[in-house]
Amino acid sequence: MKRPQISEAGRRKRKRLLVSTLITCITLAMVGGSLHVMKLGSMRMEEMQAKASYDTSEMQQHIRAAGEEIYKQKAHEKRGGNTVTYTAGEAQALLSDEQWKDLAWMITIPGTVFTMGSDDPRTNEENRPAHKVRVATFKIDKYLVTEAEYARFVAAKHYRPPLNWQDGHIPAGMKLHPVTMISWYNARDYCAWAGKRLPREAEWELAARGTDGRRWPWGNHMVATNLNTYYKVGHTTPVNQYPQGASPYGVFDMAGNVQQWVADRFIPYPGTKASSEIFQPRALDPNYQRGSDEKEELIYRVMRGGSWKSDPLSTSSYHRNYALPNFASDFFGFRCAMDVDQHKE
Repeated sequence: MKRPQISEAGRRKRKRLLVSTLITCITLAMVGGSLHVMKLGSMRMEEMQAKASYDTSEMQQHIRAAGEEIYKQKAHEKRGGNTVTYTAGEAQALLSDEQWKDLAWMITIPGTVFTMGSDDPRTNEENRPAHKVRVATFKIDKYLVTEAEYARFVAAKHYRPPLNWQDGHIPAGMKLHPVTMISWYNARDYCAWAGKRLPREAEWELAARGTDGRRWPWGNHMVATNLNTYYKVGHTTPVNQYPQGASPYGVFDMAGNVQQWVADRFIPYPGTKASSEIFQPRALDPNYQRGSDEKEELIYRVMRGGSWKSDPLSTSSYHRNYALPNFASDFFGFRCAMDVDQHKE
């Protein structure tokens, strides 16, 4: 049987139909793929929420990021040391003599020239470039300052307790955890009371990574069991819990647990390509004063080490973070340092 002839108009119509069918198929495939990706994303969000330290529907009840807590922190600062808290004797009785002795341990870091920062193109511009820095011999606390140590300071100076203490007292089971909800000013005041000072940024980085340019205190590869980060635990941990994560000099918690205030202003490294805008803070309240007559300095201060909330990249020894000095949060802490000639062996 002879196949019927198709007119030119019929061919054009058939071609349009085929093209329309093809476009429809492609569109349906794209929509289906998008829905699949959205479903995977939703599942991933649910998984991340499940790993969070609290039910995200209850977020308003928790101490959160520094920016959200700044107003509570201001009001708390202005109350000063009027909150009922420990007496000196009660604070001293929080730990045994052996525990106090261990927490008082400082480690001597010999003066040297070391490489600070990184040339890794994947790291933030403010962490670059790698550059040589000379550091004089100094001492640094082996451990982060604990809740118990801060209680002695609060009692001795009639200083206001941290915002997350309960009725002026350390929450149960937290005596050996790093003290948190600490602003840069609070950390500075504690170190001065203890006869010490905040570590300088270069000192902190040397104590964390040594002289061989390693990325983390233990080496160049992330080892999840060496630190408390990325909601793995969901809260702070005792300052002596991760000996396997100690730095080459034996300093604990130089990665994870809490971000640590250092003395320095957040300024660019020599030769950096980072935008100058990064280093310029936006004032939240230029008229705010602390409980004393001291005016706030509207400048960023450097923070180091990452925290129990941070992503693992933020725990790199060369990574720089920053905050206004009146900020405080449940992942901000600190340790102290001192010049060697201040210390009598």
